[in-house]
Amino acid sequence: MSRVSDDKKPTSLEDPRLGDLGAPVEVRRHPKARRLTLRVSRTRRAVIVTLPTQCDLGEAGSFVHRHIDWVRERLGNLPDPVPFEHRQVMPLRGVPHRIVFVQPQRGKGVVHLHKPARGYKEIRVAVSDDNGPQRLRKWLFQQARKDLDARIIAHAERLRVRPKKLTIRDQTSRWGSCSSTGALAFSWRLVMAPPFVLDYVAAHEVAHLREMNHGPRFWALVDEAVPRMEEAKTWLQIYGMDLHRYGVSD
Repeated sequence: MSRVSDDKKPTSLEDPRLGDLGAPVEVRRHPKARRLTLRVSRTRRAVIVTLPTQCDLGEAGSFVHRHIDWVRERLGNLPDPVPFEHRQVMPLRGVPHRIVFVQPQRGKGVVHLHKPARGYKEIRVAVSDDNGPQRLRKWLFQQARKDLDARIIAHAERLRVRPKKLTIRDQTSRWGSCSSTGALAFSWRLVMAPPFVLDYVAAHEVAHLREMNHGPRFWALVDEAVPRMEEAKTWLQIYGMDLHRYGVSD
């Protein structure tokens, strides 16, 4: 039996009135909610219903059903997902690359880059069975950590601060974060963006080690560290959500 969960632990809603939407419907109960709200998450490709504490699951199903045309329209406008599959094209450091699954080769790593005479650059992944997507994902996490490590060290030295920890995640709500303890976390998907965008996000979070706010002094630190700050912010606003299309298919 489905149950309503709190805002941090969404639960799938199964209601025969909704039919097959092609996307999960998540129900969240939030103590501060005063009415039912509905949104379609572009990053998670999910329908999210938030409920006041007193609402039950039946009300959530009825609410979505009343707005089913709106939900279908929003889902229909989402860009198609791009799974990590052979011959698919994905960005790497802002440059389109074709994913190519190959047999293991002597002297080559599990994943290596190749530039053919014509066409897209390639990310060649040595596969056995059907482990290609997982191997590619692991490699992309490693590349993101390598790129972010380099930029974090540079910005930290400049500001004379010392991050406590670096974590790479598949987070959907933020590109980066800085905790009060000095721990930094970033989305691995930044490795798909142009390097100046990744550099901006790294500088942004490192600057929080000096200014844990978004006041004038904070933005002055970021602006001084990243000459293309405004361009990077604009890039993320326009193209950032598109990076969530790519990944291991379910």
